[in-house]
Amino acid sequence: MRDRATAPLTAVLVDDEALAREELKWLLNDLPDVEVLATAENGIDAIDLIEAEEPDMVFLDVQMPGLDGMSVVKKLREMDIPLPYIVFSTAFEQYAVEAFRLEAMDYLLKPVDKLRLAETVERAKRNRTRRDLEPHTEMVPEPQQPKAVTQHAKIVVRNGSRQIVVDAQEIIYATINDGVITIASNQVEGISSYRTLEELQANLDPDQFWRAHRSYLVNIHRIREVVPWFKSSYKVRVDDKKGTEVPVSRVQTRRLRELLKL
Repeated sequence: MRDRATAPLTAVLVDDEALAREELKWLLNDLPDVEVLATAENGIDAIDLIEAEEPDMVFLDVQMPGLDGMSVVKKLREMDIPLPYIVFSTAFEQYAVEAFRLEAMDYLLKPVDKLRLAETVERAKRNRTRRDLEPHTEMVPEPQQPKAVTQHAKIVVRNGSRQIVVDAQEIIYATINDGVITIASNQVEGISSYRTLEELQANLDPDQFWRAHRSYLVNIHRIREVVPWFKSSYKVRVDDKKGTEVPVSRVQTRRLRELLKL
């Protein structure tokens, strides 16, 4: 498997005009080390594609029926889905301020200029490389520095009308769906009051709990099986009563290989 830093930059294209999608796809395919994973013609399909494909980059039209490009970005945030690099591609200049307020990487006017597009893609590649190097920098231990312990030993899980206190070490996995976090432990499965997985993870032992996927946090000591999946990726099966299979994102596949020496 190729190192992510040298792998092609992956992209999803979203535009309600078929000709605009095809033109942008043609331009991107003519650039080196870019892979268009999929296209969508509306914002609703775009969210499903982004969640499933986990592209590095998304090119979004602004004006689309149903769910416009700006709303797609807002919805991804509401769903606690980490944003890929967002590039708005539109015929309208007036939305640029709003686009950059949403932290878009770029704002391209149609018809898209190939040289301008190439600059945007190269910037995304550089940013991806810096981002992928950051975790390795953080993993280098500093000698003679005491490890700060801020994790909570107990987590409250709501099951029906009961508020059950769970030892953090007994959590098997946590998952988020529509903004609601479900925790599965040895004794109980229920709802957590934490708002995001990041917030929950910050209160757990980082050496024990691994963010396998944007929607899943897994206790690495409770992984019982690695299941090959599509596109050289994996799922992991944990040892809860249901034998739940947790997807491993492409970003975390390398980390899984390191953890289990695959």
